[in-house]
Amino acid sequence: MRQAVSISIVMLFLAGAGCSTAPEEQEGKDVLASESQEAIALFKAKDPTIEKFFQKSYGYAIVPKIFKGGFIVGGAYGHGQVYEKDIMVGYCNMTQGTLGLSFGGEFYREIIFFKDKYDLDAFKSDEYTFAAQVTAIAAYAGVAAKADYKDGMAVFIMAEVGLMVDAAAGGQKFNYVPK
Repeated sequence: MRQAVSISIVMLFLAGAGCSTAPEEQEGKDVLASESQEAIALFKAKDPTIEKFFQKSYGYAIVPKIFKGGFIVGGAYGHGQVYEKDIMVGYCNMTQGTLGLSFGGEFYREIIFFKDKYDLDAFKSDEYTFAAQVTAIAAYAGVAAKADYKDGMAVFIMAEVGLMVDAAAGGQKFNYVPK
């Protein structure tokens, strides 16, 4: 079973690897910047206590639109921006693969806060991965007040639209390119 999960995740990661991390045209960069700022505003509106992470964190990655879909094998993809001390320093993309009970589709947003420079630098290194289901916190009023960093990061997600039944194992992989 573990081997089947590993193979499925690798296949989904390879499928997402062909997608560009940074938008190639200026118009695409402008759209992504606008979507990122809108997502940040929505996170802050949904939970004003998340502001403490914007103030304390060394940096963060915002992925404003992620599509996730699955039928037994699932996958997700999105791209976003990376900030260091409130300055946009690059772009990232996220691919996710899962295997297990997974059915449906949804759009969601994700923000990852990095506690210090070491943690952000680790994210910016080649092929950063983690198991999102274990670490992500659903954003709603007051949740960030009780949240803390785990392994140097705090991850928040916000569902946008869709319906997904997901009790699957998998992880997320990020690629980073400097601005």
